[in-house]
Amino acid sequence: MEGPLSVAGQPRADGRLRGSRCAACAVAVYPADPACPRCGGPAQPGLLSDTGTLWTWTVQRYAPKSPPYVAPAAGFTPFTLGYIELGDEVRVLAVLDIPPQAVTIGMRLRIGAGDGVPRATAVGGAP
Repeated sequence: MEGPLSVAGQPRADGRLRGSRCAACAVAVYPADPACPRCGGPAQPGLLSDTGTLWTWTVQRYAPKSPPYVAPAAGFTPFTLGYIELGDEVRVLAVLDIPPQAVTIGMRLRIGAGDGVPRATAVGGAP
């Protein structure tokens, strides 16, 4: 992680995700938190890596409960999501902007801020 941030857990204008790291035990978390979940010590905000490795994934085939979810006029469309391991720091859940048939565990992904949740694409462009 790098650089100071003013609003913990919020995406930056450049699309990078903000997390935090414990000053005492070096645990990284997303979204950012002022306290460490492991030891309770103070955590410093910082930027997370924007690339990582797909750890696991699934396809969301049913609409979330309402509220707060509001289905689009065209109806719900299934989507792919997965956990992306950002180095040895943290795993972040993100929507994968990749067709399910092209997703493989261990693939390299670029992750960034999305509309409400992080989103990820294959490194080097869409498959």
